Amino acid sequence: MVTDPVCGMKVDEKKAVKKSYKGKTYYLCSPSCQWAFEQNPEQFAK
Repeated sequence: MVTDPVCGMKVDEKKAVKKSYKGKTYYLCSPSCQWAFEQNPEQFAK
Protein backbone atom coordinates (compact mmCIF):
# COMPACT_ATOMS: atom_id res chain seq x y z
CA MET A 1 0.00 0.00 0.00
CA VAL A 2 1.11 3.52 -0.81
CA THR A 3 -0.29 6.91 0.12
CA ASP A 4 -2.04 9.17 -2.40
CA PRO A 5 -0.14 12.50 -2.17
CA VAL A 6 -3.30 14.52 -2.86
CA CYS A 7 -5.82 13.17 -0.34
CA GLY A 8 -3.64 10.99 1.91
CA MET A 9 -5.67 7.83 1.28
CA LYS A 10 -3.89 4.46 1.27
CA VAL A 11 -4.07 2.83 -2.16
CA ASP A 12 -2.96 -0.46 -3.70
CA GLU A 13 -0.21 0.25 -6.27
CA LYS A 14 -1.71 -2.36 -8.60
CA LYS A 15 -5.11 -0.61 -8.73
CA ALA A 16 -4.03 3.02 -8.44
CA VAL A 17 -3.79 5.65 -11.14
CA LYS A 18 -0.07 6.19 -11.80
CA LYS A 19 1.58 9.48 -12.73
CA SER A 20 5.28 10.13 -13.21
CA TYR A 21 6.79 13.46 -12.28
CA LYS A 22 10.49 14.31 -12.32
CA GLY A 23 11.43 10.63 -12.54
CA LYS A 24 9.28 9.48 -9.63
CA THR A 25 6.00 7.55 -9.81
CA TYR A 26 3.05 8.79 -7.78
CA TYR A 27 0.01 6.64 -7.05
CA LEU A 28 -3.41 8.29 -6.97
CA CYS A 29 -6.70 6.87 -5.73
CA SER A 30 -9.04 8.38 -8.31
CA PRO A 31 -9.33 10.46 -11.48
CA SER A 32 -10.16 13.52 -9.37
CA CYS A 33 -6.91 13.19 -7.41
CA GLN A 34 -5.11 12.61 -10.71
CA TRP A 35 -6.60 15.86 -12.05
CA ALA A 36 -5.53 17.80 -8.93
CA PHE A 37 -2.01 16.36 -9.15
CA GLU A 38 -1.74 17.29 -12.84
CA GLN A 39 -2.88 20.87 -12.15
CA ASN A 40 -0.09 21.53 -9.64
CA PRO A 41 2.34 18.62 -9.25
CA GLU A 42 4.88 20.69 -7.26
CA GLN A 43 2.31 21.09 -4.49
CA PHE A 44 1.99 17.32 -4.04
CA ALA A 45 5.46 16.05 -5.03
CA LYS A 46 7.24 16.48 -1.72
